[in-house]
Amino acid sequence: MINSSYLLCSQSIIVLLLAAVIDYLIGDPWGWPHPVRVMGWVISRYTKIAVQYCDQPQMLRIAGIILGISLISTSAAMARVIIQVTNWLHPWLGIAVASILLASCFAGRSLNAAAIEVLQPLTAGKITEARSILSKYVGRDTQHLSTAEILRAVLETVAENATDGVMAPLFYAIVGAFVPFIGSVPLALAYKAASTLDSMVGYREAPYTDLGWFSARLEDGLSWFPCRLVVFTLALVSTKPQHVWYICRRDAIKDPSPNSGWSECAYAAVLGVQLGGTNWYRGVIKHKPSLGDLIHPISELQIQQALQLTRYCFLIWLGVAIALLLWIK
Repeated sequence: MINSSYLLCSQSIIVLLLAAVIDYLIGDPWGWPHPVRVMGWVISRYTKIAVQYCDQPQMLRIAGIILGISLISTSAAMARVIIQVTNWLHPWLGIAVASILLASCFAGRSLNAAAIEVLQPLTAGKITEARSILSKYVGRDTQHLSTAEILRAVLETVAENATDGVMAPLFYAIVGAFVPFIGSVPLALAYKAASTLDSMVGYREAPYTDLGWFSARLEDGLSWFPCRLVVFTLALVSTKPQHVWYICRRDAIKDPSPNSGWSECAYAAVLGVQLGGTNWYRGVIKHKPSLGDLIHPISELQIQQALQLTRYCFLIWLGVAIALLLWIK
């Protein structure tokens, strides 16, 4: 008789593969139901109530902790229940639902589509249109960006999201695959909830200073190892690991973020470009440290190479995980 561990292991492999294929071929079609949209709605509603009724910093911090813990745990629990119910109805239905849910955690195709959406009008000389499209994906002011600044913004977005949009969800999905009583999807969705919280309330500006304090630090902690995994993999793929490590140790520590600076710096080192510089946020100037050496100007080619490097990182660790699961099985 085939034991339950064998079946769980086989199912984990199928779900990981199907989710990767779904993300590569379909991504997140606009308008389709998506877990992140539900999370965003909950965060938005909760934030309005918390800001309205919590008039003390300490109360806002407590409200933020409650929001973070409850959303992350509920996301994982709901995923677990949905998969168990669909598995009970039919094993293949359970695999299909789990694969779709896990694919929603990966942002590989979405990241690629966003970059191309900005680059197409920019290449055609329609800089105003490129600025407008870019504003959907970045927090900085885009109204007066030059072509070089738009290209830098796109590459920085690709480099930063390589961790929290691609590799970190994959990392937690892989960890979940090796822990049968948790599973890939609940753990990946739990991370996605933490990432969504950080992107919506994890700011130092009011009214999020205290409300988003817990979410920001939690996401930093959860992304720390996946970020270093990105740096490590890029260093190996580049065939110049010592150079990448040297540039990261020299420049990444200058960035106030414990993760985005390392991810951006690794891409800058591999591509031979320089990231960072002056940005404007809601009319307020902010200087970011320079990351990497200015060997080549940032161009569409470098952005395409960065997207390809992200795919390599994803496929390498997906392959490693499947090989280990097959060996265990």
